[in-house]
Amino acid sequence: MKNIKILGTGCPKCAQLAQNAQQGAQEAGIEFEIEKITDINDIMSYGIMMTPALVIDGEVKIVGKVASPDAIKAMLI
Repeated sequence: MKNIKILGTGCPKCAQLAQNAQQGAQEAGIEFEIEKITDINDIMSYGIMMTPALVIDGEVKIVGKVASPDAIKAMLI
């Protein structure tokens, strides 16, 4: 099971990244869970200074931008 984390304070870009991550994971046909991290201290613990950010299985994949569902799908498979 893939663990996907969306790091951000809840801005529209963060919501879009979460939606794209869910769509990409569903299209990849994998088991996954999405967790939204909104606490600034938790976000900074990943070394993130710009949101939104995408973390897959503990590895920071995207910082400061919204990736497309297809781009996220490619990261998951």
